[in-house]
Amino acid sequence: MEEPPQLFLCPISMELMEDPVTVSTGVTYERRSIERWFFKYGKTTCPATMQRLSSFDLTPNHTLKSVISSWLDRASSSSSSSTPLCKELGRERLPSVLAGVEGTPFKVTALKNLKSCMEGDVAAQEDFVACGGIQVLGRVMTQALAESSAGGDFSAFRTCEEAGSVLAALPLSDDTSVELVLKPDCMRPVVALVQRGSAEARLHAMSIIAKISRADRDWTAGVDVDDLVKSLLEVLSDGTSPKLSSRALDVLLDVTARSRGTRRAKAVEVGAVCVLVELLPDADRRVAERALLLLKRLCKCPEGRLAFAEHALAVSAVARTVLRVSGLASRLAVSVLWLVACAVAPAERVLDDMFMSGGVAKLLALLQVESSASTKEKAARLLRVHGAFWRQYPCFPTDLRDYLKFLN
Repeated sequence: MEEPPQLFLCPISMELMEDPVTVSTGVTYERRSIERWFFKYGKTTCPATMQRLSSFDLTPNHTLKSVISSWLDRASSSSSSSTPLCKELGRERLPSVLAGVEGTPFKVTALKNLKSCMEGDVAAQEDFVACGGIQVLGRVMTQALAESSAGGDFSAFRTCEEAGSVLAALPLSDDTSVELVLKPDCMRPVVALVQRGSAEARLHAMSIIAKISRADRDWTAGVDVDDLVKSLLEVLSDGTSPKLSSRALDVLLDVTARSRGTRRAKAVEVGAVCVLVELLPDADRRVAERALLLLKRLCKCPEGRLAFAEHALAVSAVARTVLRVSGLASRLAVSVLWLVACAVAPAERVLDDMFMSGGVAKLLALLQVESSASTKEKAARLLRVHGAFWRQYPCFPTDLRDYLKFLN
């Protein structure tokens, strides 16, 4: 089927409209797309013009709907005998197909077709990479990102998102592919998708990063990691998608594993400790373990320990995971508490919170159950060093008091 006229495409989804409606600025959109813009994302502007709207009334555009229907009838009859792109896509045609993707004004549709042709077809994916497909996607994303940044063009950014979905469909398991994705033409738009993309686009972008990370390559060179971390923390704070939050934790773990000192301190500065602590109470096992691992890494720097100590719920949230979530969570939680209470002189508030939240009782319980030697050693040291402080509480149980004397 021939490409539809631009007028028939929704400026938001860049797909052919089925139920076109017009907003007060005179721009027509697909009803589902503009309703999502208004009511799901809470926007108050016209996506195409960015004008603030005084009314959210949607007027059905019956004329345009009729014209689109007539065009579909004619296009369907004229293409009924044509061969779909997927059946024709082969290595000999790929250069012209890729040139067409770069040249067409209907890039979103072209990219969707290209992705549908390659999904699940390993040979087609290999041919795509061999024929320069990753470089084409990089140029398309870079151009779309530039157009979007220059004029606030929503449809241009939609092109960037669709190109990212094609890139995410590739295995990216060989050195050649990874090297190409690491180039600025690809990597900067991928990071921009994590920061500004839709939920689906963010998932695709983080999937790309995960594949590169598995190849043991440092993708952070030339990337504004601080801004990226801030965006990932916003994803975790929103909590709208468990899958998105899970991917965001994976990327944060990769970033912190590759960084030390200043970069971790920057993460603390933009609120990482606060976000991770507030993630713990409702977290499942996998989320809790990864959040605790991140807290452990951040608490190795002075800024992280200070932020942890100043958060009213930090100690109780971490202590609550001991002997409750998993063996790994218990080990990580004890390490976090050890870092803030033994690695440096702790504030009295931290020790108060450990006792009042039941953390001290859990440390004693850890010594009675099967756990790693290093975890038991940390728990015992916490109790030896601060036992005298905790024994001063009138409500301190007698049996625990006797056990602390035994430890000392």
